[in-house]
Amino acid sequence: MDSLALLILLIAVVGVALVALVAGLVVSGRRKPRPLPDTHTDVLGTPPADPDVPTELSAPPATIDVLEPPVPVVEEPVLERPEGTASRLVRLRQRLAGSQGALGRGLLALLSRDKLDEDTWESIEDTLLTADIGVAPTQELVERLRTRLRVEGEGDARSILREELVALVGPDMDRRLQVTGADGQPGVVLVVGVNGAGKTTTVGKIARILVAEDLSVVLGAADTFRAAAVDQLATWGERVGVEVVRGEEAADPASVAFRAVESGTTAGVDTVIVDTAGRLQNKQGLMDELGKVKRVIEKQAPVTEVLLVLDATTGQNGLIQARVFSEAVAVTGIVLTKLDGSAKGGIVVQVQRELGVPVKLVGLGEGPDDLAPFDAGAFVDALLG
Repeated sequence: MDSLALLILLIAVVGVALVALVAGLVVSGRRKPRPLPDTHTDVLGTPPADPDVPTELSAPPATIDVLEPPVPVVEEPVLERPEGTASRLVRLRQRLAGSQGALGRGLLALLSRDKLDEDTWESIEDTLLTADIGVAPTQELVERLRTRLRVEGEGDARSILREELVALVGPDMDRRLQVTGADGQPGVVLVVGVNGAGKTTTVGKIARILVAEDLSVVLGAADTFRAAAVDQLATWGERVGVEVVRGEEAADPASVAFRAVESGTTAGVDTVIVDTAGRLQNKQGLMDELGKVKRVIEKQAPVTEVLLVLDATTGQNGLIQARVFSEAVAVTGIVLTKLDGSAKGGIVVQVQRELGVPVKLVGLGEGPDDLAPFDAGAFVDALLG
């Protein structure tokens, strides 16, 4: 009995142990749940993706296009082609005829009277004096007209008047511009005149004439006392592709002129044109400085031309300017500007008589090519209309 009870107890203990073992195996075999990710962050943005879970994209990812910087387009300046001498002469004759014809018409009306009495001749003298021909040239012209009309008759007054006016203007004067040098040196043109006569503009216009003749040019902006004059000359040069040598404001004009000639010599150009300050004729110190500019230039190359720019509307004042400038620097030619705005073209005769140098160029307008070589016959024809 005791043995049987002990056996039953042992079997019960073993059964309990087996049940406990099986239960433990079942519990340990279950998978533990994965811990929740820490989603707390102080930065607003897209949370990192789980590498085990594929991400579906609703649209292709954005790409960044790297743009190359645009290449700047450098446009070559369009250079102007100035008018040739022939075409500008035709146009300027027309303008001159329109503005100066009153003088010729007035003279012809007086000479065509039935009777040329003393009162008529006095009126003729007054008309010539009003045109700034001058006292001595007027008296000579009137005397020659009286003689010829008395001998040849009054039937051809116009042709007689034309011949005598041409003779008065001086058809045999050498009006050529000396714009080239010798021995490989450039020609040097020094342009002088008072402020307001159109000097700087004239320099630019002369450059255009030379460029039209296929000559190479360098401009010297030696009017250093007026910044506007330097800028103006630079603009003239840019329009036709001509180098402009300039200095600082109020720099020594002689040094700028020297460097301009030096640059022209080195580059082998045909002509160097030097613009100078507008000298007041009653300022002896300034006139002496003008002489200094010429002397400094000639250390490198001879000055082949000295052009005095005169305003045709100034009349007797222009003649005074011509005298003073001629004493300061040897003037070789006259440029008469603004001849389109006045009937005082007789200044041509008077200034030539006073200085013994010819009028070589005339300006008749504001256009860039309104400058032409002076022609005695064309001038007189324009006067007569």
